[in-house]
Amino acid sequence: MPHILIVEDEAAIADTLIFALQGDGHSTHWVTLGSAALEQQRLHPADLIILDIGLPDISGFETCRQLRRFSEVPVMFLSARDGEIDRVVGLEIGADDYVVKPFSPREVAARVRAILKRIAPRSEPEGRAQGPFEVDTVRMQILYHRQPLSLTRHEFRLLQCLLEQPERVFSREQLLDAVGVPADAGYERNIDSHIKSLRAKLRQVAVDAEPIQTHRGVGYSYSPSHR
Repeated sequence: MPHILIVEDEAAIADTLIFALQGDGHSTHWVTLGSAALEQQRLHPADLIILDIGLPDISGFETCRQLRRFSEVPVMFLSARDGEIDRVVGLEIGADDYVVKPFSPREVAARVRAILKRIAPRSEPEGRAQGPFEVDTVRMQILYHRQPLSLTRHEFRLLQCLLEQPERVFSREQLLDAVGVPADAGYERNIDSHIKSLRAKLRQVAVDAEPIQTHRGVGYSYSPSHR
């Protein structure tokens, strides 16, 4: 049974989420503060966190930043703000989805199911070599020239997707789907940030290599010839 941590200071909203999620087969735990959420995740890790942005102690954004120092648990933001900049910031600091209040509890439950499905381990061999890369799907680890890369969960999924089909050009929407973010959430530009971070980490291992190719106006691909 997937366990969901709800971080929301409004009891009525929390009760609605608890009812919808438990009805969908999840167990839940509710806290009202960002600091309590961080402590709870350290002691009793959840499978997904629903995180309100406007909390009484520290903001949801800051809570997520601190969370990412020790956990890659999926995060869904709740907010009364629907501006593009808030959505962009949310994804850049490691969120998987962003839901604007007021919302449909059924839609939130469906989005939770979709995220958990996307991050579920795939039935693949434990380790697979792809040129200078070796992908370990069980440990969520990728080696480059035999050196382990320090990747976030999004970066792992993104690089894994590119490696699975060399030379195929993936659009930003397709890559968003690969990392587990709904393509309709308006986050396409943030793929560029993830690619930039990935390239920096690859250059730390092989300075002159450029395995990730940019196709302007289209997307990105993995090219073994530039490894």
